[in-house]
Amino acid sequence: MKLYNTATRQREEFIPNEPGKVSMYTCGPTVYHFAHIGNLRSYIMEDVLEKYFRYVGYDVTRVMNITDVGHLSSDADEGEDKMLKGAKRENKSVMEIAKFYTDAFFSDCAKLNIKTPDVVEPATGCIDEFIKVIEGLIEKGYAYLAGGNVYFDTSKLEKYYIFNDFKEEDLAVGVREGVEEDSNKKNKNDFVLWFTKSKFEDQALKWESPWGVGYPGWHIECSCISMKHLGDKLDIHCGGIDNAFPHHTNEIAQSEAYIGHKWCNYWFHVLHLNTNSGKMSKSTGEFLTVSLLESKGYDPMEYRFFCMQSHYRKNLVFSYENLDNAKISYNKLIARIATLKEGGEVDAEAFATLKARFTDAMDNDLNTSLAVTALYDVLKAKTNDATKLALFADFDRVLSLDLIGHASVLRSKLEEEAKKANAAPEGVSPELAAEVEALIEERKEAKKAKNYARADEIRKYLSDKGITLIDSSAGTTYKLS
Repeated sequence: MKLYNTATRQREEFIPNEPGKVSMYTCGPTVYHFAHIGNLRSYIMEDVLEKYFRYVGYDVTRVMNITDVGHLSSDADEGEDKMLKGAKRENKSVMEIAKFYTDAFFSDCAKLNIKTPDVVEPATGCIDEFIKVIEGLIEKGYAYLAGGNVYFDTSKLEKYYIFNDFKEEDLAVGVREGVEEDSNKKNKNDFVLWFTKSKFEDQALKWESPWGVGYPGWHIECSCISMKHLGDKLDIHCGGIDNAFPHHTNEIAQSEAYIGHKWCNYWFHVLHLNTNSGKMSKSTGEFLTVSLLESKGYDPMEYRFFCMQSHYRKNLVFSYENLDNAKISYNKLIARIATLKEGGEVDAEAFATLKARFTDAMDNDLNTSLAVTALYDVLKAKTNDATKLALFADFDRVLSLDLIGHASVLRSKLEEEAKKANAAPEGVSPELAAEVEALIEERKEAKKAKNYARADEIRKYLSDKGITLIDSSAGTTYKLS
């Protein structure tokens, strides 16, 4: 399996630190508002990556943080804490806001078939770990106190910028208004590890620390939560490209300064979901959420399928026209799967050949667009329905598009409609209905055998009994003359 490693800017064979096991960290949401579908694109693609690791046999431990404190509204460690901003907006406590939007986030994930990580840790549950690591950084000479805050000293690093192959607009983070120079910093790239009461006096959540009552910066939480649950050697770290700088850059700086060696081997970044007017955000344009798409008649699986049709390292443009096209394609795919008959033996040779096309696509830097093509290859393949259904179920262990489930629902619906259409008209006795159905079936077989004389005899016989046959593309029904 080859993945593009953002840190080295090349595709590399994925080789975990420990054979057969994968330690995986995913940057979680800041739970001050609903997640928009741009955020959720990253989580969908990370979900596919995790499931593919499991599919090929790895034992995966995936950890995700929940930012419920410390994420400021700019990348210069300035501005209002986003959690406090949400609490003021809705006149609730920070913890009430965190609980509500954490639940809302995982509800959206469930709708999109995104698996909950093995470990989900809120930042507020790891204050002791933050303090321990910050103390270590001060002792090692990588951090300093100034103006009541603790800063990481980036001048002590041989190399600070890691992810420097992207355009400036791709590295833009969140909201940048109100950014002011922090006169406490020794260097412009230094970042806050711990704020004290000297700043943001209205901050709702504060803890005792060796440096005074305060709260952690945003960047320190992911390093500490990852090391707490996955140790000091991480296989792969995931997130949206907007986290690459400064968040992931700062994670690398503080983590490697603290542990004294390389921390994470692979970095997996998902590019933006854009609208026609630019990068999607909570502060501009229509606030696009899963619930909004549902209210407009879209199934969450149609949005997941929309994301699958593009490579994760390409910016994806969202429009309702594009989503409509994905909706049509998804439902056509489901309709074709619904026509496949259950039962019979799986052709092992055909199964292996078609599965190889899927795994080749996924091994090629998680190319989900080619994996979707592999679905259509199954439909076109000259093999039996049992093999095709087995392949769809197998691929869906990774894609999680609920192909078999949706097809089963559609099949049941069509069968019910057919039963209603073929129900005996009012006034027809059960005995006559049984005779008519048997003759309709005989006539169908006669026409297949090109015995049109017999087919005409049946039609005339039923007509004489007062039964008129009605032929259509859906089959033959009848009514009383």
